[in-house]
Amino acid sequence: MLEFDCAVKRFDSLTALDRCTFAAQPGRLTGFLGPNGAGKTTAMRAVFGLLRLDAGEVRWRGSPVIGAERVRFGYMPEERGLYPRMRVREQLVYLGELCGRTSLEAGRVTDRWLERLGVAGRATARVDELSHGNQQRVQLVAALVNEPDLLVLDEPFAGLDPIAMAAMADLLEELARTGVTVLFSSHQLDLVEDLCEDVVIIDQGRVVLAGDLQDLRAATPQRVVDIRYRGPAPEWSDLPQVEVLVSTNGSTRLKVPRDTEIPALLAQLTGHREVTSFSYQPPTLSDLFTAAVGR
Repeated sequence: MLEFDCAVKRFDSLTALDRCTFAAQPGRLTGFLGPNGAGKTTAMRAVFGLLRLDAGEVRWRGSPVIGAERVRFGYMPEERGLYPRMRVREQLVYLGELCGRTSLEAGRVTDRWLERLGVAGRATARVDELSHGNQQRVQLVAALVNEPDLLVLDEPFAGLDPIAMAAMADLLEELARTGVTVLFSSHQLDLVEDLCEDVVIIDQGRVVLAGDLQDLRAATPQRVVDIRYRGPAPEWSDLPQVEVLVSTNGSTRLKVPRDTEIPALLAQLTGHREVTSFSYQPPTLSDLFTAAVGR
């Protein structure tokens, strides 16, 4: 298990991490979310010793992270961490050797992942000759070449087409099933909602929401109602404690208390409009995110 315990990091007058505390569990996918500048990348770099915390600590399996343990970690930065004029396979094997693998072992793992991610045919190409999507795949192989126990990825889905995104998601799920701890950041909240068991939302360096995603959704006192109908938007002012999130001709989204009488909602429409669809569910991850960061 990866743990942040009251981690603090300051850059002059800016506090990037402010008593940041959360955990990522083995065998589970954890989405690490927050607005731009919230502290996500700073936290990830702290795992790998790329910066030193001013207070608090990062622990792996109950002990402070030290250099010897980091060779079993995989990191995929948002910015490219590859040598652009070096051949793909050559540098991946080299990176594997830096983690203590023999050339033969590193080559075997490299070839397996290049094949799995569909870039084996580009193994002898230079990185700067690859498309953005293929560079992203190679960057992922660089994080996997040491067969890590912990995988940390900063915006791994950025710039990928839908097919590549699906392949990346399948791979992360597969790794988690083998017991790998997977922590990744993303601004694509619908994808995180579909993929992750756990989420951590950070804002201005502080964790503002964390835990099992389904438990967090179920625990909220509100529910979201989506209604589609034929005709203009109705008036919802007669119902107390109902917040209209969006209302247009043909559809309305409401936030209502968990104990709201659903027939009373439908009564606003019956006899005047034809309801074509109706859903009543806990808030989405996007709703939780917006509420947690307050904007």
